[in-house]
Amino acid sequence: MSTAEPWTIGRLLNWTTDYLTSKGSDEARLEAQLLLAHALNCQKIQLYTRFEEVVAEDCRAKFRELVKQRASGIPVAYVLGTSEFYSMTFEVNSNVLIPRPETEHLVIEALDRVKSRSGESLRILELGTGSGIIVVALAKHAPKSTFLATDISGKALEVAQRNAAKHAVAERIQFAEGDLFAAVPDGETFDLIVSNPPYVAQSERSMMDAQVIAHEPHVALFAEEEGTAVLRQILEAAADYLNPGGWLLLEFSPMVAQRVAEIAQKTGRYRQVSIGKDLARLDRYLVAQKAD
Repeated sequence: MSTAEPWTIGRLLNWTTDYLTSKGSDEARLEAQLLLAHALNCQKIQLYTRFEEVVAEDCRAKFRELVKQRASGIPVAYVLGTSEFYSMTFEVNSNVLIPRPETEHLVIEALDRVKSRSGESLRILELGTGSGIIVVALAKHAPKSTFLATDISGKALEVAQRNAAKHAVAERIQFAEGDLFAAVPDGETFDLIVSNPPYVAQSERSMMDAQVIAHEPHVALFAEEEGTAVLRQILEAAADYLNPGGWLLLEFSPMVAQRVAEIAQKTGRYRQVSIGKDLARLDRYLVAQKAD
């Protein structure tokens, strides 16, 4: 292909796909589409009907810079500054984790509990909210409920607050900086507590994607050597903050699922303890109800 040939959308996508593949990307075509749609300020799906359109130099320059960042190893979500979760678009940056689709199961389970209460106004707590994807998604789909979301990182909370404002639910979410329950006001209790806490064992570090290690915040990823320290802390304390019959929902690594279930049972403070599976049929989250 000669350099004199015009840089159409189709040509840019093909070249960039090959280039990102050579840099080790497993989703090079998708990433090329996302980056080009961002540079052109259009929806990804619109690219399919514009393959023969020649891209102006200023947009190509912007696109080149985005591709350069991605090729350097920066995750595409951080390059774009956004990520999709539960069919919603959220701001993300290096102060927060990139949303994983597995976490949508927590939202689904939580909303099932809300619906089981016939649309009552529930009080819901999220521990370690990060970018706010869980609490914002819940607030969007449980409009009668109110929320408290805590995080140890002030910079993460700034992202969460912007996401709450973006999705027009900020008036029903309080954000508080602190480690887990330390940020909860004395005496406050909840109908539901949900958390996707740090649960990656230090021993698993060598098995993780190098880009995750290099770019995502370690404080939101790693627990101690076995990965259950924070989960145990939540399980042992959560019942004190739950109303009678209230529910606790926790995400974790499939590698620690059995231990988490055992910890929950040994506290003697929960009933109906169950482990749910993600779409890959891996044990991914715990659901437990406070015992009366």
